[in-house]
Amino acid sequence: MRRIGALIFPGFELLDLFGPLEMFGLLKDEFDLQLVAETPDPVESNQQVRASPDTTIEHADRFDVLFVPGGMGTRREVNNTVLLDWIKTASEQADYVLCVCTGSLLLAATGVLDGRRATTNKAAFTSIAHQYPKVDWVKQARWVEDDKFITSSGISAGMDMALGAIALMHGREMAEKVAICCEYDWHQEKNWDPFAETHGLVGSS
Repeated sequence: MRRIGALIFPGFELLDLFGPLEMFGLLKDEFDLQLVAETPDPVESNQQVRASPDTTIEHADRFDVLFVPGGMGTRREVNNTVLLDWIKTASEQADYVLCVCTGSLLLAATGVLDGRRATTNKAAFTSIAHQYPKVDWVKQARWVEDDKFITSSGISAGMDMALGAIALMHGREMAEKVAICCEYDWHQEKNWDPFAETHGLVGSS
């Protein structure tokens, strides 16, 4: 069983977090899910719904999978050196590091994505890529796999990425069964990304 540590912080995006965790959480014999925060207090999402952490960054053990969502709160947390230090250490210790949307802003700020291929929310892509030029940012991708780092485009893309990660860890057949159970139309092609064109990152096809 793999332990997944899913980070929450004020202003995290609900679907970034709970969409992918729905996929992993259906495989109770394969994954143990824990929410991790800087403090033990309930954490308010970008949509004002609060989530209660299972543990804190101070007391969390090593996770096999680190999961970092995005959300408006990343703009503030990118200056939180305590949190960034924990993300860096947890990333180095994890077998896999998964990131949705602007969660890549936090990963990039730690330096763990330097020299690696990654993607992010296409509406924020240009700004993030400009801030962290050492990352090989992929303009058109639903999600990107580079060794143990798997990053996705914006918000709903995290569910496609999660299924891709399940396929990587446990086979495509299992990922397809999870998608069917969720009645979710899984975009299995990593390069499927109409939003890159929507936001002017690539020309019209």
